[in-house]
Amino acid sequence: MATTDILRNADLFGVGSYTIQEAARLLRTPAINISRWMKGYSYRRGGQTYTSPPLWKTQWPANHEDQFELGFRDLIELRFVKAFTEAGVGLLAIRNCLDFARELVEDDHPFSTRRFRTDGKTVFLESASQAADEKEMLDLKRRQYVFGQVIERTFKDLDIEADAVARWRPFNGKNSIVVDPHRSFGQPIAADSGVPTIVLAQAVEAEGSQERVARLFEVSLAAVRDAIRFESTLGTA
Repeated sequence: MATTDILRNADLFGVGSYTIQEAARLLRTPAINISRWMKGYSYRRGGQTYTSPPLWKTQWPANHEDQFELGFRDLIELRFVKAFTEAGVGLLAIRNCLDFARELVEDDHPFSTRRFRTDGKTVFLESASQAADEKEMLDLKRRQYVFGQVIERTFKDLDIEADAVARWRPFNGKNSIVVDPHRSFGQPIAADSGVPTIVLAQAVEAEGSQERVARLFEVSLAAVRDAIRFESTLGTA
């Protein structure tokens, strides 16, 4: 391994590393959504071409098209973007909220902070109000309520340490499976053993026995079963 590769791998520790396809699979959304949100896109309207820039700069700089990487905080921010869009919040409102929240929270990834968990509804309303007229205020307050519901629901399976999200419990909030940037580069793992869930699930498929896989990897049978169930919920990006 070259020296630059060694240094690069060392730098990845504690940040996490995901391709667009990996992030899309974990977030259960088409990869094109992740690409548009993180790379930006162009569109034509009225005979003119417009450009929508990325929502934010990724934790890892995009040097080449085939080396585009996302960090753990990027993944969590994207999880909120997905949840907001599914709740009917427009991308422009999300972008305005991000810009406002960055200044207020003083963090490049404001959605994944303790401050946003407590003040997110206020941040959204204040940021949206700056671009709204009086006729839109009633709808803004309705959307603030929706925004608050999304925040409360989405933070339920996130663990916060030092004012920012430290890990995600992606299998119905259970402690058995975690996504932690300090372990296995942020890939989903069985919490107690650290074995990636995909490894356990594929091993069961190859061995044909959950009990045998539990013995081979020295993990509990419950951990194997949770890994299988979790992996079955993930689609292909």
